[in-house]
Amino acid sequence: MKKIYIRRKELNGYLPKDILATARVSIGSIFVGRQPLKGFNDEESRKFLRSLIDVPPDHQDWPRLEKEFWANMRVRVPFEGAELDITLDDDGMPINPSDWATYNWCKKHRQVGSSKEDMNSDIRKKFYIYDPERDLIAQNSKIKLKKDADKEFIMISSDMDKMKRVLWVMTKENPDRLSELEIENKLYGLKDSKPKEFLKISLDKNLDIKAEIEQLVEASVLRKIGNQIIYGDVTIGEDMTDTVVYFKNKKNSGAINSMRAQLKTIA
Repeated sequence: MKKIYIRRKELNGYLPKDILATARVSIGSIFVGRQPLKGFNDEESRKFLRSLIDVPPDHQDWPRLEKEFWANMRVRVPFEGAELDITLDDDGMPINPSDWATYNWCKKHRQVGSSKEDMNSDIRKKFYIYDPERDLIAQNSKIKLKKDADKEFIMISSDMDKMKRVLWVMTKENPDRLSELEIENKLYGLKDSKPKEFLKISLDKNLDIKAEIEQLVEASVLRKIGNQIIYGDVTIGEDMTDTVVYFKNKKNSGAINSMRAQLKTIA
């Protein structure tokens, strides 16, 4: 069984919470152009609304009754949320056609967010779809991401040079100014606060090149204007990706060796 809930934004006001909780709040029909908002396209309507409209899809009254169906759509959303059963059988047909129609209509309604975060990001939205299963999957994905980041941190914690390269790319700061203990502590904090970015950088096959580019920029051997990276008067990359390609091109080995020599001199 698959159930979701249409929940409402918490009401703000001077009234007691128990009064606000019992307030009658509904999602009403809206029009898109001259037609009421529909939850289904024409093909889906013929498939899913058969049991909800009194005539078959090929009946002359079908267009009028279908329009009335959507025009009269209204969902009362109590404080605890409106529960909808959106279970589909083995043939892809809804167990509860009315709830299925309501759910698909809510997904398209401009006042309904696809999640609480989506609702909060748009002042026009007053409701959101809460899917317990989706939230569990999302929570588990976050846990898996953190576990993977922890494993990768343990892997690289014995390689100080790699830890430095990851710090170069993540912070654009020179880790040589830090003690080994400070490097480990800082990278651990970044791993916890930005696990996705940490994993992406740590596993990047171009990590060594990117770290070297950051060192050259920090030492002013290369200049960075916006996203562009410049050597002397020549733009060697419109962004980091372009610059990595430049460094991997053997034709540029002479210029790159010159950069490295300048870096050694500065160091």
